[in-house]
Amino acid sequence: MTKELLPLGSVVYLEEGTEKLMIIGRGVIYNDQEENRQVYTDYMGCIYPTGINPEQTFFFNEENIDKVVFEGLKDEEEDRYLELYQEWEKTLKVPKKVVK
Repeated sequence: MTKELLPLGSVVYLEEGTEKLMIIGRGVIYNDQEENRQVYTDYMGCIYPTGINPEQTFFFNEENIDKVVFEGLKDEEEDRYLELYQEWEKTLKVPKKVVK
C-alpha cells in the first residue's frame, strides 16, 4: 500500500490556519535552523493565491492539514510517484520534522 499524499497544486488549510496554502513540493529535505540539522517534511507550500515567496515558504506534514479545499491532479504518474515516495522514505537517513 502506498502512502497517500496530496498531489501538487492541492490547496489546504493547516490546523489553526487562516490562509490557504498550495502544495508546491513533497518529500522536501532542508536545513532546519531551529534544530540545526537536516530534516524532511511531507509538504512544502506557499500562500494561495499569491504564490511562491522565498520569505513565506511553509513546511508541514500530513497530520498538520485541517481541511483540503482543492485536490490537485491525480493520474498514473502520480500513482507511480507515491510508490517511489514510499520506498524513498524507507531509505532516508534524515529525521522527519515534527511540525507543531
